Amino acid sequence: MSAPAVATAADQALVPGTVITDSEVDPRGPWSQVVAAGDVLTIVDLYGNQAVDTLFYGVTAGGTVDPAARYSAQATISAQGNVFLTTGSVIRDQESNPLMTIVADEVGNHDTLGGACSQESNTLRYGHHTKHQHACVENFLIEGARHGLGKRDMVGNVNFFMNVPVDPDGALGIVDGLSAPGKRLALRAEVDTLVLISNCPQINNPCNGFDPTAVRVIVTRPEAG
Repeated sequence: MSAPAVATAADQALVPGTVITDSEVDPRGPWSQVVAAGDVLTIVDLYGNQAVDTLFYGVTAGGTVDPAARYSAQATISAQGNVFLTTGSVIRDQESNPLMTIVADEVGNHDTLGGACSQESNTLRYGHHTKHQHACVENFLIEGARHGLGKRDMVGNVNFFMNVPVDPDGALGIVDGLSAPGKRLALRAEVDTLVLISNCPQINNPCNGFDPTAVRVIVTRPEAG
């Protein structure tokens, strides 16, 4: 697969401002950062059709991650009356407090139901020969440990750029993505928020086009005004 044209972080960020962070997340790799209140995180699907599994945690006034203020799919879905995320969707914690808001989105549909792959679920769904394969749950545990998070702090996650249609009978499917190379979305932090990403390693279903690729993460601080 050919590399995408390289743009500056300032040009690729969906919300302009001072660039705080510009990182490329390796295929199958994790990433995390506390995004300060008011800052904007842009996630760039560099090659297209790459699922970005994401968790969110509030941060205390003292700067430590608060596992109790963790992302809640139930609160997020209930507040907006829709299982899919796009511009205007508010990411909420389990007390329904806002953590982040999607302020721009070039895809228009992101999943809240599909969850994260794990070695156990891979074995159940695809066979024992997949047991050795690295998965999102392992990424979350490895990266979360850097912030004092453990297995009991893991919850259902958001899957950015992942296409999980819901059939009339309630059945879910994981199908080809709606994204394309260079597509982006941007989230504004309403409070200081730890963003924990697993750049999904899955190769047994089409969520990554059977070929995990890198994504870019850019944090900008908009001009006050």
